[in-house]
Amino acid sequence: MISSFLRHGSNAVLAFAVVAAIVVFTTGAIVFSPVAALAGAAVFFVTEYTTHRFFFHAQPSKTPWLLKLQHRLHYDHHIDPPKLELLFLPLWFVIPTALLYYGIYAAITRNAATALSLTFGSICALLYYEWVHYVAHIPFTPKTALGRYVKKYHLWHHFKNERFWYGVTNPSMDFAGGTYRDVDAVERSTTVREIWRGM
Repeated sequence: MISSFLRHGSNAVLAFAVVAAIVVFTTGAIVFSPVAALAGAAVFFVTEYTTHRFFFHAQPSKTPWLLKLQHRLHYDHHIDPPKLELLFLPLWFVIPTALLYYGIYAAITRNAATALSLTFGSICALLYYEWVHYVAHIPFTPKTALGRYVKKYHLWHHFKNERFWYGVTNPSMDFAGGTYRDVDAVERSTTVREIWRGM
């Protein structure tokens, strides 16, 4: 299960980056801020929702290369949710995203060590996101009640209605964004697989 997870997408690179950062922080070469790391994780969990809802579910582009990008990053994942090649974010998307996080954090804090701690938190959260997303789509039953709920909650988005439940790791932003519903109160969407047709 773990070996399959590490073979796809950017997961092995993300895992290596997390371990490498822990080693660097442990040596004291860069001062680690746990508070900044937690803040970086929190930022990621907000962008997890906003990116999914407003970017991955954006209207289909009329520009061919942008439309192809939309299909690779998300549209095709809805067509075939268990397909691992479409499940994970590709490296060419993750590396610029991580650099963007660092650039924004550095511009705000004006402190490289704090920016690195913030980025570390965001990358840890991204790796956790990829794991939760993976578990949601493979034939595996989580051991905890929370894990089983999170899996079920994400699958509602894929198999009941694509206009709700945009969170993957947790529903907090769905509550804040007004996109959480009782599953029994929501009609089954006819475009849940071909999401661009319902936009």
